[in-house]
Amino acid sequence: MNIRVVQKGDIVYKNGCSPLFIRFTHERKSKFVSLGISLLPDHWDKQQQMIRQSCPESAILQQRIETVLREYERKIQKLEILEIPVTLETLFESKSRRIKCTVSDCFEREIARLESLGKYNSASKVKTVFSLIGQFRNADIRLEEIDLVYLNDLELFLRKRGNKDNSIATKFSVFKAIYNKALAEELFAPKVNPFVKFKTGRLWTATRKRAITKEELRRIIDFGLPESASPYLILARDIFLFTYFTAGINIGDIARLEYRNIRNGRIYYTRRKTGKNISCQLMPVASAIIAKYSRPDHSETDYIFPILNKAMHMTDLQQYNRLHKVTAKINRELGELAKLAGIETHLTTYAARHTYATVLKRSGVNIAIISESLGHSDLATTQIYLDSFENSQIDEAMKHLL
Repeated sequence: MNIRVVQKGDIVYKNGCSPLFIRFTHERKSKFVSLGISLLPDHWDKQQQMIRQSCPESAILQQRIETVLREYERKIQKLEILEIPVTLETLFESKSRRIKCTVSDCFEREIARLESLGKYNSASKVKTVFSLIGQFRNADIRLEEIDLVYLNDLELFLRKRGNKDNSIATKFSVFKAIYNKALAEELFAPKVNPFVKFKTGRLWTATRKRAITKEELRRIIDFGLPESASPYLILARDIFLFTYFTAGINIGDIARLEYRNIRNGRIYYTRRKTGKNISCQLMPVASAIIAKYSRPDHSETDYIFPILNKAMHMTDLQQYNRLHKVTAKINRELGELAKLAGIETHLTTYAARHTYATVLKRSGVNIAIISESLGHSDLATTQIYLDSFENSQIDEAMKHLL
C-alpha cells in the first residue's frame, strides 16, 4: 500500500487554490480521500508532501494532514493485527464489515502472544476456554455479536457439563479479559459491553480449606512408607515437605533449583512467576531432603531434584510440558499418601503452600503479611506479601512451622 499526499492541479477554484488529497495506491488501483484543504500551488511542496512555511497557518494545516495520516496508519495496523490483507477494499470497508474480529481470531492471537512470552501455563488456560466456547457454538462469531443472552447461554452450557461456580467464574474471567483487550485496542465497536451486566464476580464462592493441621503434617513426616512405595510416592512426600519447610516455594521453582542456590544454610532463588528474589533459612527437614537427592559428582549448576533434565528440557515449552506431567503424577501420589496416612484433606503441592501460610497466620504472624484467603485472586496478593518479607522476618516466622 503506497500512500501519498497530493495536490490535484486539474481542479482549480476561483481563488486559484487546488485541493489536497491522500492518494492510496495498491496493485495499480488508486483511491483519493479529500483532506478538506485547498492551497495555492506555490504553497505546496510536491516533493516533500508538505505545506510550505510561506503559507498562512501552515503549521495548523500541516498538523491536520498528519492527524489524518496517523488515523489511517492505525487502521492499517489493526488490519495487520487481525491478519487481514491490507487492500483498498478492506481499508475502506464500513467499520462493521471491515473489522472481522471474531472470538476465534482473538483467542488464537492471545494464545500465540502468551506462548511467544513463554507463558505456557497461561496459554493452556486460554486454550481450555477457547475449546469450550468452540464446543458451545461456532467460535467464528464476531465479538460485537456477543450479547447478554449469549453469555447466559454459555454459563448454562458450562453448568450442564458439571462446572461449578468458581470454575465457571475462572473461564468467564479469561473470556472477559480477551474481550476487553480487543475492545481497548478498538478492534471492534459494540453497542453495549455485555460483560457490564454479566457480573462475573457473583460466581465466585468461598472454597473449602486446603491447609492441613500441624498434627496432620507431623503424621506425614513420621509415616513409614511401605517397601512397595513407588519412586513417585517418595518424591511426592519429599516435594510436599520441602515446599512447606522452604516458605511455600512452588514446584516449578523447586524443579529449577540448582546447587548454587544453596549457600551458608540458606536457599536463594528467583521466583519464576514474579521475578522476585527470595531467601529463607534451610530447616532441618528441608536440608535432609536436599541431602537425600544430592549426588557426590554434582556441579553447581546441576538441578537438585530429579524433575528436569538439562539435556532434555532446554526450552520453556519443554520445561512446561515436563512440569505439567510431573505435577499431575505428584498430586495423584499425594492423594494416595493422604489415604495411607489417614488424612481427609485433599493433598496437592498447592496445599503445602497453603498450609505454610495458614500455620504462620495461626501462630500469630502479622495477618497483613500472611492472608488466610488463598483463592486465585487473593493468592497473588498473599504471594506479594510473602515476597516483601525481610529475611529476619521469615526466619523468625518459620520457627512456628512445627
